[in-house]
Amino acid sequence: MQLKQAQNRGQSRDVALVKFIWTYVRPYRGVFFLSVVLMPLNSAFALAQPYIIQLIIDLFLAHRRVPPPAWLTALLGASGPSLLKMGAIYLCLVCGEFGSAYGQFYLTMMVAQYSLSDLRLALFNHVQRLPMSFFDRTPVGRLVSRMTTDIDAINEMFGAGSLTMFMDLMTMSGIVAIMWFKSARLALWALLAIPPLLLFINLFRVRARVVYRQIRERLAALNAYLSEALAGMTVVQLFTHERASQAEFDVLNVRSRDVQMKANLYETGLFSAVDTVGSITIALILWAGGGQVLHRAITLGTLVGFMQYARMFFLPLRELSNKYTVLQSSLAAAERIEALMEEPRTIASPATPKVPAAPLGSIVFDHVNFEYRPGERVLKDLSFAVEPGQKIAIVGPTGSGKTTTIKLLNRFYDVTGGRILVDGVDVREWDLQRLRRSIGLVQQDVFLFAGDVMENIRLGLTNLGEHQVREALRRAQALRFVDRLPAGLAEYIRERGANLSVGQRQLLSFARALAYDPRILVMDEATSSVDSETERLIQLALGELLAERTALVIAHRLSTIERADRILVLSNGVLRESGSHLELLAQRGLYYRLFELQYAVANEAAREAVD
Repeated sequence: MQLKQAQNRGQSRDVALVKFIWTYVRPYRGVFFLSVVLMPLNSAFALAQPYIIQLIIDLFLAHRRVPPPAWLTALLGASGPSLLKMGAIYLCLVCGEFGSAYGQFYLTMMVAQYSLSDLRLALFNHVQRLPMSFFDRTPVGRLVSRMTTDIDAINEMFGAGSLTMFMDLMTMSGIVAIMWFKSARLALWALLAIPPLLLFINLFRVRARVVYRQIRERLAALNAYLSEALAGMTVVQLFTHERASQAEFDVLNVRSRDVQMKANLYETGLFSAVDTVGSITIALILWAGGGQVLHRAITLGTLVGFMQYARMFFLPLRELSNKYTVLQSSLAAAERIEALMEEPRTIASPATPKVPAAPLGSIVFDHVNFEYRPGERVLKDLSFAVEPGQKIAIVGPTGSGKTTTIKLLNRFYDVTGGRILVDGVDVREWDLQRLRRSIGLVQQDVFLFAGDVMENIRLGLTNLGEHQVREALRRAQALRFVDRLPAGLAEYIRERGANLSVGQRQLLSFARALAYDPRILVMDEATSSVDSETERLIQLALGELLAERTALVIAHRLSTIERADRILVLSNGVLRESGSHLELLAQRGLYYRLFELQYAVANEAAREAVD
C-alpha cells in the first residue's frame, strides 16, 4: 500500500516537473508542435517498409506467388509492379523516414536550446536576487551544478529522444494492429512477451527514480567540494593539505561512482531483458509462422514482414532503457532546479518604494536587533544617528558586530527588531537598486572580475565614460599605477585580480565605489590589508574623498580613524562607548584598552625589528 502511494506521489510529481519544463518551452510551442507533427509521419514511413518487403517477396521471390493488391495496380497503372518499381517505392519510404526524422530532431533540439537558454538565464537572474542568508548556507559548487550539469541533464532528455516515448507507444500500438490484421495467431505469440516486460519495466521505474536523484545529489556535493578546493588551492599547498584533500575528494568521488554503477546495473538489466525477450519472441514467431507457411496458411512474405514488425516492436522497448534513464535523470535535475527557483526572495524591493524627500546621507539605527540564527543575537538594541556629512568610525573586538551593521545598512539582511533609516526612510521601504547605489562600499576582501580595468570600475554602468573613470581613479590615488600598466585602462585583470597586488586591488575597489558618486561611503576595514605606502596614499586622499559625504569607517587600525567626528565602540553587539578619539581615551574604557593594546603590539614589533 505504501509502495503504491509512493508511486502515485512520484507520478504526480513527474507531471508537475513536466509542467515546470513546459513553462520555458511554451514560447516556442509552434516549432515544438511542428516537430510533434513529424513524429507520426516518421512512424508511417517506417511502418510501411516491412509491408513493401512482404509484397516484393510474395510478388517476385516466393515459390507460390500472389496477385498484387488493387491499390498497387491503381498506383502503377497497366504496366503493373516490377522489382525496380517496388525498389523505388521502398527507397522513397526510406528517404521519407530520413527526412522526417532529421526535421523532427532538428526542430526538437532547436526548442531545447532556446528554452533551456531561457531557463538558465531565469535561474541566474533569480539567484542574483536571493538574500545573503541563502549564500551563507549554500556552497557555490552546488549552485554551479544547478546551472550547468542539471540543465545539461534536461538537454539530454531532448537529445536522447525521451520526448518520443509517447510516440513510440503509438508506433507499437500500430504494429500490434498490423500484426493482428495479418495473423491473429502469430500476433498472440508476439504479445506473450508484453506482461513480463511491463512488470520488469515497472520495477525498474520505481527504483531508478531514487537512484537518479542520488546521482544528482552526490554530483552536486562533488562539484561543491571541487569548487572550494580549487578556490583555496593556495591554502591547500601552503599547509601541505594535498593528501588530506585528496582523501576527502576520493570519498565523494567513490560515492558518486558507486551510485552511477548502481544506475548502470538497472539500465543494463532492462536493456538485456528486453533484448533477450525480443529474441525469444522472434524465434517463437519463426517456429509458429514457419509451420503456417508449410501448411500454406500464410505466405512467406507475410512471415518475413511479420518478423520485421516484431523487430520494430521490440526496438522502442530496447531503447526505452536509455530513454527512461535519461528521462529520470532529467526529472531529478528539474526537481532540483525547480526547488532553487522556488527559493524565496526574502530581500526585495517593496511594491511601492518610498523616495526620500532630500537625499542628504543621514543614517539612523533605531533599537536594532539582529540574529543570523534564531536565538543567537549579534546586535542588541543598537541605536545611533549619523548626520549628513559626518564621519563616523566603528571599532571593537572581533565578533562585536561591526561588519554586520554594514550588511544591514545595505540590506543584505533584514533586521529582526527595530529599524534602520537612510534619509528618513526605512531601508525596507527603499528600492533596493536605489539604496545600494546611494551607498558606496569598500570591502576588505576585494573581488575583481576577469576583464579590463575599465569594466571593473564601471561594473555595467555604461553611461560612465572614460573621463569619469579616470577621475575616480585619480581621487582614489590609483591612476598612477593604472597608467603604468602596459594597456592602461584596457589592461586585462585575471580572475579575482590575481595579477595585481593587494594594495592595488584595494585602490581599485575604492575607485569603483567613488565612480558611482554615492551620498554615503562605507569602508569596511578597507586599509587593513594594504602596505604602509598605500595606506599613506589613502590617508592623503581621505579629506577630498569624504568631503560632503556621510562616511562609516570600520577599521582595526585605530590610527586610520583618529580624525573621525565620532567613534562608536561595539562589544558583543552592544554599543559600549561613543565619542571623539580624545574623549574616549579620557574615559579609559574599552576604546582606551584597545588603543593601548594595539600600540603596545606595534612598539614591541618595532623593537624586535631594530634588534
